[in-house]
Amino acid sequence: MTRLRHASGSPFEASIGFCRAIRVGNRILVAGTAPVEPDGSSTPGDAGAQAERCLAIIAEAIAALGGRLEDVVRTRMFLVDPADAAAVGAAHGAVFGAIRPAATMVAGAVLLRPEWRVEIEAEAEVDG
Repeated sequence: MTRLRHASGSPFEASIGFCRAIRVGNRILVAGTAPVEPDGSSTPGDAGAQAERCLAIIAEAIAALGGRLEDVVRTRMFLVDPADAAAVGAAHGAVFGAIRPAATMVAGAVLLRPEWRVEIEAEAEVDG
């Protein structure tokens, strides 16, 4: 089966050996997505602002592989601090409130950069 890959320019893609997202058949899998700006710096602000950035990167990756946010069927949110759950949940709800994918939120994660408060994964099923 053909694999279509999308790279986001994350500084970790080449060194770790992964792509931001991959499409195999009708499935689009988006890797753990951290709040990274186009220049490689971390998104400033609280966990809510960082979650918004993660979700924007995810939306772009899904679109690049022929999908839409409405195709998302599963998300996973990894938080450093459980106190950030409301802010991250609000950002997730702003994007997925009407779509309502299966979702998991885990707190207590240790992420690659100490300034990151959240990392998010997504899975989509597209038509055709």
